[in-house]
Amino acid sequence: MENLIFHHSSTNKTIPVFSNEDYILQLLTEAGMVSEQTVDSARQSSGSGSVIEKLVQSGQITEEGVAGLLASSNALDFFDLSHASIAPEVANAITDELARRYKAIPVYDDGYALTVAIADPFDFETLDALPHVLSRELNFVVATPSAIDYVLKAVYGSAEMSTQSADDSIETTEGDAPIIKLVINMLVEAFNHRASDIHIEPLETSVRIRYRVDGRLIEVANHPKKLLPAIIARLKVMSTSMSIAEKRLPQDGRIQIKVAGKEVDLRVSSVPSNHGESIVMRILDKSGLVLGLPELGFFSDDQTTFERLLSLPDGILLVTGPTGSGKTTTLYGCLNVINRPDKKIITVEDPVEYELAGINQVMVKADIGMTFSNALRAMLRQAPNIIMIGEIRDAETANIAINASLTGHLVFSTLHTNDAPSAVARLADIGIKRFLIASAVRAVLAQRLVRKLCPACKTEMPMTDKELRALRLDASRMADATIYGPAGCEKCRKKGFRGRMGIFEIFEIDDEVRHLINADLSSSQLRKRAREMGMRSMREDGIRKVLAGLTTAEEVIHVTMADFD
Repeated sequence: MENLIFHHSSTNKTIPVFSNEDYILQLLTEAGMVSEQTVDSARQSSGSGSVIEKLVQSGQITEEGVAGLLASSNALDFFDLSHASIAPEVANAITDELARRYKAIPVYDDGYALTVAIADPFDFETLDALPHVLSRELNFVVATPSAIDYVLKAVYGSAEMSTQSADDSIETTEGDAPIIKLVINMLVEAFNHRASDIHIEPLETSVRIRYRVDGRLIEVANHPKKLLPAIIARLKVMSTSMSIAEKRLPQDGRIQIKVAGKEVDLRVSSVPSNHGESIVMRILDKSGLVLGLPELGFFSDDQTTFERLLSLPDGILLVTGPTGSGKTTTLYGCLNVINRPDKKIITVEDPVEYELAGINQVMVKADIGMTFSNALRAMLRQAPNIIMIGEIRDAETANIAINASLTGHLVFSTLHTNDAPSAVARLADIGIKRFLIASAVRAVLAQRLVRKLCPACKTEMPMTDKELRALRLDASRMADATIYGPAGCEKCRKKGFRGRMGIFEIFEIDDEVRHLINADLSSSQLRKRAREMGMRSMREDGIRKVLAGLTTAEEVIHVTMADFD
């Protein structure tokens, strides 16, 4: 059979967006092929297409010139694919699916190594995956994108790429590369473990994979260090707004996938460390989002109190606690309770973690000036009934929130404090007048998360004397109580715990408390008075849940170490 001979015209080409266009533009300017002023002009010009495409179409640079520069920058050869002669058996060395997936054209086979033409030598996924998929030694050369597209259509037809996108399916196929399978299996396994986070951590000689399950980190795998670049590259390819070429600066992205028929978002964060890039992915399972107050862990009495607070027409309701204590989930639960057609609800978040139907959600983008305070000002012009602020971080945001509450809006937000009464001091510390705090804040909910005992295998396990002392409980009080502890079964993966719930303290601000706030009482004095007025501490709420057989004394002690009253 005769060789396939191509005579491709270079007119009317469409240049795809390269994986790291900014770096390629930097190479072009450093090589003197184009000036910085010309690049800036192309950026600002109207019309669709990448900057490189605009420069090629305007005649400032040539496609062949770009390809030659990319080749030399990566110690590769440029291959003129537009006038190539390819043997049919060589063309068949790569299936049409793989050729389209990786934009790769086999051009020569010497019996030892297969020479493959690619357009983007910075596409590390292709450089790493293709040799594994083909189980062959490969030599890469660089060709122009339009020539590769032409040969793809001429040899393999014009069918659409058959590779599955990340936001469509998470299943692997037999032809997937080992790195792709490794990453996909890691994501599926983390989801099946009910993990909230995936940690990919480069160590000196290995790559450690850990999942955070029910608030605790567990190590699940150690991979050879040489796999780190491929794993990182694959995740960056799957995510949005992340550059494969950038390894020196932190980056953020988002991956949308489907696991077992459920839509799952992953919030991706990369940080350069001394042994390489470290990635943490927060798993946001939309279908598993807790939206009801009972599911959050409220007992009926606290639920009644909190539902009454949610029905207030105005004021500020604050949720406090350290990072990872479930504050955002509680805020979403509150919004779900009060989300009705007759209420306009707007949120400002950094970032928007879950999308809620019927609610207007605004994401903070500080790099373009969309700060919490700027977003809040704009939101107030939208005439909302209810406002949620992801977090009060500074005096400007706090003042806008207070003014909004005093003009008839119900405002939800979070603060980082150890207990509920300390929220008053925190607001005062960032510059808010105490009389404004007393007037605007209606209540503060402080919370922690404790692991729930697996209902399938929990077993009777009396408290130890040490636990009784730590909780300041009299053994006689426990005489008629049935206390449970963890056992471990298949449903909880031998851990004895499954899921988490909140323990709470609700600090209501009534007329007497307003007087105490205006009197400039310290946090400890406010807390003492609140306890005298009947406020239940988080530790006491935790003890109730231990006695109800929902969690253990050890869990409550662990998260309430500072609660001694």
